[in-house]
Amino acid sequence: MEPEIVFVPSAFKHKVTREDIIHAYRTRVHDGLLEKYGNKYGFIGFNRAGNPIEVFYNPIGDDTIKIFHAMDCRNGIITQIEP
Repeated sequence: MEPEIVFVPSAFKHKVTREDIIHAYRTRVHDGLLEKYGNKYGFIGFNRAGNPIEVFYNPIGDDTIKIFHAMDCRNGIITQIEP
C-alpha cells in the first residue's frame, strides 16, 4: 500500500509536476535516509518521460510522506542517499 503523499510549495520550485513526483515514487530505484540528516529521506525515480528525478521527503507517521524537493537528478546524488 502506498503512503499518502503530501506536498509543500518548495516541492515544485524546479517545475517538476505532482504527477511526475508520484510516478517517480512508483518507479523509484533507490530510496533511503539522506546522509548527514536525521529525518530527511530521498529517492530516485523516473518521471513520466522516463527521465530520472531526485525527490526529498520527510516521513510523517507510518503512512504519510511530505515531499519538499524534486528536480532532475544531479550527478552524485545517489551517494548522498543511504541504502
